Amino acid sequence: MTQAVATHEQYEADFRKLQESRSSDPGWLKDLRNAAFGRFQEIGFPVARKGNELWKYTDVRPLAAETFPQPAGVPASVDAAQVFPFDDGMARVAFVDGRFSQELSTPLPDGLVAMSLAQAYTEHSDDVQRHLSQHAPYADEGFTALNTAFLADGAFVLSEGAVQTPLHIVYVTTGRVVTHPRTLIVGRPTSELSVVESYVSATGGKHFTNSVTEVALEEGAQVTHRRLLIENQEAYHVATTRVHQSRDSVYRSLVYEAGGGLVRNDLTVLLDAEGAEAHLKGLYVTAGKQHVDNNVNIDHAKPHGYSRLYYKGIVDEQSKAVFGGLVLVRPGADKTDAYQEDKNLILSHEAEVDSKPALEIYADDVKAGHGATAGAIADEALFYMQSRGIDPEQAMLFLVRGFVSEILDSVTIEPLREWLVERTTQALPRFREAA
Repeated sequence: MTQAVATHEQYEADFRKLQESRSSDPGWLKDLRNAAFGRFQEIGFPVARKGNELWKYTDVRPLAAETFPQPAGVPASVDAAQVFPFDDGMARVAFVDGRFSQELSTPLPDGLVAMSLAQAYTEHSDDVQRHLSQHAPYADEGFTALNTAFLADGAFVLSEGAVQTPLHIVYVTTGRVVTHPRTLIVGRPTSELSVVESYVSATGGKHFTNSVTEVALEEGAQVTHRRLLIENQEAYHVATTRVHQSRDSVYRSLVYEAGGGLVRNDLTVLLDAEGAEAHLKGLYVTAGKQHVDNNVNIDHAKPHGYSRLYYKGIVDEQSKAVFGGLVLVRPGADKTDAYQEDKNLILSHEAEVDSKPALEIYADDVKAGHGATAGAIADEALFYMQSRGIDPEQAMLFLVRGFVSEILDSVTIEPLREWLVERTTQALPRFREAA
């Protein structure tokens, strides 16, 4: 066993209260929660420092030692202009401290169903039972088991046509609490949808977000999924995303991380039918003593799959970034075309990057490759700009913006792209005045 058993009396007490308070939930849901919590009690958090390869570079013992209460009472009021500065023109489904907020949510376009999971348990029970916890198994994942044990509310999204209006799913945390956001996105055959899933802190101070997102794409479905982590720098954030792709489906992902103190992003995409495509991009920006760990896996299970992974990171001060990427090509997945790359820009002698892309290929006639780089800004580039009258800080700022443009230029929602460029600059203290 690679995960140490941990007993958390507070989690057990909160779990019993949840089950009692939601006695009217469907029997299958209560059974699922019971089974997941039982498994969490067996495996706990991945705190072992030996034989725990998946968490080798990320120590979650500080998180496991903390106690965070469940949200209680009425959620605090939230200033929409403060926490949703980029979603003009989007539809919105909002949650505050883990609970659906009708006040902060907006009307939806035709062809799109989006609601709280608590509502979907009855109104879309077939889709929910078919997909919920089917793509994100919890048997060997302590954080996923804990999230599943506390399944109550979250977002359910069903795309049934070509939806032109982007959907913003936002989870806001307002105090020192633990939340377990759960998101289920289902794309019907040939449907098209753009989703922005964001995590925001409305206040400072520590909190713990333990999120799980499942995306199920049926034949020919297309989803563009942008996940934004912009919580405060004291927050703990563990994210699990699992994507299941059917024939000729297309999944496009952008993971943006410029917040959180201890962050783990675990993304796995399963190309489970011929002709499936996955395009994964990511940008992580760290400063201070932030620690951000991206573990990204692409699983080619069937022939004629296509995947591209391109992540970039900027690390400054005493921060640390970890990237682990695996492309798996299973037996029989011939004609697979896959490539992954991770590039890092190191702005401080005290910053650290651990990057480990990998390939496992068990099929014939496959095109696959990977690469990883880490380095400082080239002195020649800085000298060239300074020789043309640009001061050193502005020169470095321009070069950093050029470095991230390959990732952020793929964002076709203009207000969001502009906000992300500005946020990237503001996330690095050395550039706040220069910007």
